[in-house]
Amino acid sequence: MIPAERIDQLRQKIRRHEELYYMHAAPEISDAEFDALMNELKALEASHPDLLTPDSPTQRVGGRPAEGFVTVEHAQPMLSLDNAYNEDDLRAFDERVRKGLAIAASPSYVAELKIDGLSIALTYDRGQLVRGATRGDGTRGEDVTRNVRTVRAVPLSLEHGPQARVEIRGEVYLSKKAFERMNQEQEAAGEPLFANPRNTAAGAMRNLDPALVAKRGLSAWMYQVVIPEGGPEGPPLHAAMLQDLKAWGMAVEPHWRHCDGIDAVIDFCNEWRDKRGALAFETDGVVIKLNDLAQRERLGTTSKFPRWATAFKFPAERKMAMLHRIEVNIGRTGAATPFARLEPTVVAGSTISMATLHNPDDIIRKDIRPGELVIIEKAGDVIPRVVGPVNTDPDRPLARWVMPTHCPVCNRPLHKPDDEAVWRCENSSCPSKLRRGLEHFASRGAMNIEGMGESLVAQLTESGLVKSLADVYHLTAEALAGLERMGKKSAAKVMSEIDKSRGNEVWRLLYGLGIRHVGERGAQVLADHFGSVAEVQAASRDQLQQVREIGPVLAEAVRTWFDEPRNRDLIERLQAAGLTTVGERKVAPAGPQPLLGKTYVITGEVPGMTREEAQQKLQALGAKVTSSVSKKTTGLIVGAEPGASKLEKATALGIPTLDEEGFVALIMNPS
Repeated sequence: MIPAERIDQLRQKIRRHEELYYMHAAPEISDAEFDALMNELKALEASHPDLLTPDSPTQRVGGRPAEGFVTVEHAQPMLSLDNAYNEDDLRAFDERVRKGLAIAASPSYVAELKIDGLSIALTYDRGQLVRGATRGDGTRGEDVTRNVRTVRAVPLSLEHGPQARVEIRGEVYLSKKAFERMNQEQEAAGEPLFANPRNTAAGAMRNLDPALVAKRGLSAWMYQVVIPEGGPEGPPLHAAMLQDLKAWGMAVEPHWRHCDGIDAVIDFCNEWRDKRGALAFETDGVVIKLNDLAQRERLGTTSKFPRWATAFKFPAERKMAMLHRIEVNIGRTGAATPFARLEPTVVAGSTISMATLHNPDDIIRKDIRPGELVIIEKAGDVIPRVVGPVNTDPDRPLARWVMPTHCPVCNRPLHKPDDEAVWRCENSSCPSKLRRGLEHFASRGAMNIEGMGESLVAQLTESGLVKSLADVYHLTAEALAGLERMGKKSAAKVMSEIDKSRGNEVWRLLYGLGIRHVGERGAQVLADHFGSVAEVQAASRDQLQQVREIGPVLAEAVRTWFDEPRNRDLIERLQAAGLTTVGERKVAPAGPQPLLGKTYVITGEVPGMTREEAQQKLQALGAKVTSSVSKKTTGLIVGAEPGASKLEKATALGIPTLDEEGFVALIMNPS
């Protein structure tokens, strides 16, 4: 047999065995036999490099580790899903769908097991895999193509699929068996165990060395096709789309079900709530989607969720564990948060040794006492928490827990405002506040200083090298190299990351400063509206509240932070260190704003436009649009099927209401 024919034959055999193993869990040959086929193919391709093709099974891993990941834009936003926790929530979802579609009978749905993994978007062009990207912020994700190619459940080419450019979405996950094997290897090497399959899969996908990713044994299930505008028309039903994916050679989780109405959906959820433990992978619920894609188009989406889908979350698994002690953590804002130190206990696939206790009042109300058995669970199958004590006898002999009066780190008194449940350390020099603040500042979502993790941050603050966030930009490679586990090479890499962070976008700096209530989205909104840190610093409370999505609580927090002299000095030092503090104002006022200073609330559906469009028209004229009626509300826009509570409150407060004609008159003649 000539080499070209044998190479083609080997590739077909290997692809077939990959499909049997990763898609159908029905291998026909042993691992050793599979490796023999792969080794023969590698040898032939090495002897005949002119016959090597990018989609060969041997090309899943290759090249040097990457220097970093670039971000790419998704064909369409990858939205989150709203959650349902019980039968009532599912029926409420169905009612919203029927109301939106103006139909009486419950429609057709598809129910799929919710994979506990990492969302991924695969782009195929002319049948070839050209890009793999993480979900990221939903609009843009990290390009992890080289790592995706190592996942054998992901075809490098679609032999029977479309030749047009398509984006296929799914979930990369780590099977229970692979997770157990990895932890056995960690334990044998004396290394810390991985927490759970989901985090391990996500961490592996962000590893810069594809060869290491390949060793993890990741797999994948696919569940959606996104066809770009102008592309070929897809099937009209989601069930048909899943069947197409399977026909193209994609791995589709086989237990999905077409459900005729919400009762069938509820039956599916109840069935898998009890059977999920028998699966080879972790699942935390069921995803329910409208089957008819035209109906989906009619329902549309909110800014966060599709209206045509929801995620039913299985009840959290609960276990008993010994509570050794209750400690208090001081966060970057000074919040004193109690947490539990537990006897290590496996819950929902993770070993739990620490758990949240919410706040001191909650501990007292539940009567949780150190030294006794408690019930623990993973809230939403993610965050470990203490539910309550096993023994609820109020006269049991163990002493009740008392909230400490002083900071466990700096020993300064803790204070609790009358209107809050949180105690705080108000010492601006508290080492714990600085440490947590620096961890946040350097985190991936903020300044993204790779290599500046918890261990390095602890050394920087404890050694006195960093006493303020601005000190980061005065570090030297020599000083870093003198720290534990920080040789010259590692120090140089961290210094490079620090230097690179000087050019970050303004919103990253605003978020990294750790201003209370300012998350990533709030920082982006502020940066887009004002364009620079100086403009945000100069803005009054009223000017801040005029910004879309900025409410009184966030405005007060921003103003309070910038009014502190120590913080203004920090900004000056960061500017002097060369950080980018001026960007592009992306939300410039367009024309006159006659409604500036006025606040409106919209209830019901405004005929002829979506609520978002109505909101944008008001905001373009300078008005602020909020979600609740208060004394500061100028007027209530009343559309079809309005909310009774908003109408009642507006009437009680004497706030004017505007119907459709009044709303049109307002935006046409706002003066």
